[in-house]
Amino acid sequence: MSTRASTTPCGPNCFSGRVAASPFYRDKLARAGIVASDIQSRADLMRLPFTTKDDLRAAYPLNMLAVPRDEVVRIHASSGTTGKPTVTAYTAADIALWSELCARILTAVGVTPGVVVHDAYGYGLFTGGLAFHYAAERLGALVIPASNVAQPLQVRLMRDLGARVLLCTPSMAVSLAEAAHADGFDPRTLGLTAGVFGGEPWSDALRAHIERLWGIDAYDTYGLSEVIGPGVAHECREKDGLHLYEDHFIAEIIDPESGVVLPDGAFGELVITALTKRAQPLIRYRTGDRTALTRAPCRCGSPFARMRKVVG
Repeated sequence: MSTRASTTPCGPNCFSGRVAASPFYRDKLARAGIVASDIQSRADLMRLPFTTKDDLRAAYPLNMLAVPRDEVVRIHASSGTTGKPTVTAYTAADIALWSELCARILTAVGVTPGVVVHDAYGYGLFTGGLAFHYAAERLGALVIPASNVAQPLQVRLMRDLGARVLLCTPSMAVSLAEAAHADGFDPRTLGLTAGVFGGEPWSDALRAHIERLWGIDAYDTYGLSEVIGPGVAHECREKDGLHLYEDHFIAEIIDPESGVVLPDGAFGELVITALTKRAQPLIRYRTGDRTALTRAPCRCGSPFARMRKVVG
């Protein structure tokens, strides 16, 4: 798994400068008696107030920006089914960073120039499809942007074009296998080697089921549209937790009731700070996801901490 940083390292002054450029965060920190220049270490970060989904909704549509609006080149957003949507803005540098983070994931599962990648994540406001699409193209792969195309056609394209890597939600992986069986052939004969599955919680039992259906290695991946999208964490070949890309994100686990930071190994709520996002910095975002962190060495050799599968 690559550990190479994709951008010029963002030290404390760089990060605090981005935070200071956001009127939303200037006001939020001022109410807590803090100025952005006070953020010089991880310990300083722990003194800062949390950011919540309610904050993102209150800042709708673009009141969290830390760059001039004309530098924003992309918007993604949640569905807004429970209220105002949460909007995430990207500069061109953010898009480049995002595609490289996802390219790390694809590289780890064997994507190289010419490999056929079948991308059945949703395209549009949802972040999944486009993130991996650009990453695969960055690596020189051949991309099938299947998205929500009818499943029988997807299966036929996978078979006829020689797909080797499948990208989709775990439930879609099962549905596509069922579509293959309905068309009269075993999906294991397609020659797929790996799948990257995310966008919804899934168990190791479902992983084993998908691997039997397709004859592949199935890898979990993690991201949130509010943070950047896919590319926050990913499983290595050991499948023993998801490595967090700590050169771009700081993760904490807190008690969801008290907000107290918990030690490694304890299950609680995942909190993420995005260090290098330019358009919309994010400080101590409460994801609502339940997991635990470990810094025990991984046999793959990555120095990054791992998060356990999200359990709720």
